This record gives sequence, structure tokens and C-alpha cells, in this order.
Amino acid sequence: MSTSQVLEWLMTHEEESIDRFMDWLRIPSVGTDPKHDPDTRKAAQWALEHLEESGFSVELMETGTTENPGQPIVLATSEGDADYNGPHVLFYGHYDVQPADPIELWESAPFEPIRKPAEGAIGERVVARGACDDKGQVMMFLEAMRGWYKTTGKPGGGVKFTVLLEGEEESGSVNLENFVEQHKDMLSKTDVCLISDTGMLGRGKPAITYGVRGLTYIEATLTGPDQDLHSGLWGGKVPNPINELTKVLAQLWDEDRKVTIPGFYDGVRELTDAERAQWDALGVNPAEALKGIGLSEDANIGEKGFSFIEREWARPTCDINGIIGGYTGPGAKTVIPSQASVKLSFRLVDDQDSDKIAEAVYEWFRERTPPGCTWSFENHGGGAPATCATESAPLQAASRAIKSACGVDPAMIKSGGSIPVAGLLKTTIGLETIFMGFGLEDDRVHSPNEKFELDCFRMGARSHAALVEELSALS
Repeated sequence: MSTSQVLEWLMTHEEESIDRFMDWLRIPSVGTDPKHDPDTRKAAQWALEHLEESGFSVELMETGTTENPGQPIVLATSEGDADYNGPHVLFYGHYDVQPADPIELWESAPFEPIRKPAEGAIGERVVARGACDDKGQVMMFLEAMRGWYKTTGKPGGGVKFTVLLEGEEESGSVNLENFVEQHKDMLSKTDVCLISDTGMLGRGKPAITYGVRGLTYIEATLTGPDQDLHSGLWGGKVPNPINELTKVLAQLWDEDRKVTIPGFYDGVRELTDAERAQWDALGVNPAEALKGIGLSEDANIGEKGFSFIEREWARPTCDINGIIGGYTGPGAKTVIPSQASVKLSFRLVDDQDSDKIAEAVYEWFRERTPPGCTWSFENHGGGAPATCATESAPLQAASRAIKSACGVDPAMIKSGGSIPVAGLLKTTIGLETIFMGFGLEDDRVHSPNEKFELDCFRMGARSHAALVEELSALS
């Protein structure tokens, strides 16, 4: 049985696939909202039944505790053919969605999906909450699996798959780490993770994301006097925590905009000439990107020696996300505050360690403690970066699959954002992750009128179907 027959099945049964997709979208699985707990469980059950109908062995796994239960995880497996020796793939996705608020900004009801012409493109789009993130992208995989089962009678087309769909991604995956730890032995039998929750470069321009950044997010509080003070009586006589904090923060970067924290760049891989050439060939226009956010071309600033796109995809960053302290209400209040705080995020790449970065940040601040002041720190969490080697056999198989299904080589890109599950799987069970997503920049993910274009849905389903044969060939 070849991919061509599965692609034929997908084309012949496309309307049925879209109808199933719309049915799933009608379930308001807002996992973070307790009033939607029954809906979220219903969406999990829907996915379970879809996988069962595609021949997978499926189980609904509870999370959390009796006192504080979480959303269930859908866990499905296909054993693979007896002679299959290719990689055992862990497919991860989520069935929970963001709240639809503000409802009044939706042009149609968020959980009553509609089909309408795609703006500026040929074909149609589906508009609903979760259309792209992540039901639509998971559905591409589910329908590819259905196609293989219907044409061959083999779950997963004879490939070893473990499917893990969670219902808490939009609320921080609060129970996922415990679940992975509890089922580490089982999940460690997989060889690579596949996620469809990323995007393409544009319509008709598929891409594989082979690296996402990690994160460290800390809050540092500088305390001076034990009370707010009158600036006329005490100004110029004692440390003002806001004054002192800003002077310390100004030392975070050198004149080349490199972060000055010792050891910060440990684990950062050097960019290869091939990567730089490949990314340059993508034709990213910094001036156009800056114009889109109201900035002029001279706002293209960052770490010296790296291009606009290289700074996003290959370099770690440090950003001040907020400063708190003193009086910020209307009018004047001449006060020297007792405390001042800063919230800092560090985007990490390659093999940087989130916990080590946090400790290095604390030590850096301690070494710069202003006279008479003390520091306190709070770690607001983070996660490891995840980069998959471009020469890895599964990634190359994914590239061939997309070219076979879409008629064009996918671009090899990275993302400046973070997808915590990839870092979790890397640090817990050593899995590399391939991101094979088909979203578009204008899909309005997390916003009113979220949409997913059916051409993207079609490309994704075909590509996941083609991947099965490519994985089998690795045997």
C-alpha cells in the first residue's frame, strides 16, 4: 500500500473529514474554566473515539489529585508491523482551547464553526475557537491516521505511534510534568516527538521548525528602608530602591548588546555558515516587519554580529518585562519607596539550562547589591529550549514527506517563541522534537475570529499521511 492511495482516500473523503473537524470545534473545551470541565472531557472523549475508529489502542488517563483533579489525557498507541524497525514516534497535541472572550469581537459564534472564503487566498477557511490552535492541526494528523487505517487496515499505517493529547496546554500544562514522570518508562520507548502546533512561512510555503527557545522568568525585588520616605527629608541621604535598581539593570548589557551575566552563553551553539545562508535565502525583510509594528528601519537593533532573523532564532535574549515601585497614580507624590521590583525574561537556545541561568542571574544581582539594600528573588518558571539536529533521520523523513505531499521543499526554520512541552520531553526523556505545523501568521490564534484555512488543513493531512511511508522506509 502506498501513500498515493491514502492521499486519494483523503481527497475523496475530504468533506467527511471537515465535518468531523467542525464537530470537534463545536465542543467548547476551555480547559482553564471549571464551568467547561464537562465540555473539556467531552472533547477528550471525542478524540479518543476518533483514534479508536482508526485502530489505535486508546485510554483516557486522569491527571491531578482527588482534591484537585486535572483534565484527562488521551493516550493512544499503534504497535506497528512486526517487521517495522523505524522510529517510534510520540505525537503530542492538545484539545483544550483558549477562552473566547471578548465575545463581542467575534463575527460569528466562537463555538459554532463556519466556512467562508479565505481572505486574499483561494479556497475556504474555518472560523472558530481552536480552529488552528490546536484542534485543526491535531485533526490533520488524526485524519491522516484514519486514511491509512481505512486503506490498509493497519493502525498508524504499520508505524509505531504513541499519541498524547492533553487538555491543559492553554493553562500551563500544570499536570503534564507529573504525568510524564509517572509514565517515564513507557514514554522513554519512543524515539522522537512530532508536534503540529507551529506555522508556515506563508500560504503555500510549508516549513519545519527544528528549534524553539526556552525560558527563564524571574522577579527581583530590591528593598531599602523599612518604610516609604519623604523625598525632601531623605532624598540624597539614603538609597532610593528605584534609582539603585535602574542603575543595576543598566549593566545587564554591554556596548554590543551582549548579556553580561557570566556563563549566560554556555550551551549556545555557533551558527553554521549553511544555516546563515539558508535563513538569508528566505528573504525575510526586516524593514517590512518593523513597519508592521509601527517602527522605522533604524529600529533594527540587537546583539552585534547577528542579523534580524538570527537574533530571533539562534541567540538568547534578556528583556525587562516590567518595573514596579513607588507612586504611579495621578498627580504627584514625593516618595522614596521602600522597595522596587523588576520582572525579567530570558529566552534561551540550544543547550542552555533554565535553572542554571536563574542561579547565575541571582548571583549577578547579589554582586551588585547597593549599600544598605537587600535582594529577594522569585522564579516564575521556565523551560528548556529544544533543537532537533537537521541531519536526523526522522527530520529528513518529515522534509521528504512534505515535499511529496505539497510539491515544494519545506523551509528549515526556528522559532523565537517557547513550547514548554518540547523542553520537558528533552530534559525528562531525552526526546528531540520535530515541529510540523501548517498555521499562518494571520490565523488570529488566541484572538477573536480565529481561523484555519482549508488549504493548510489539506497540506497538513497529506504531509502527515506521506510521513508514514517515509518512516516505514527508515526500517
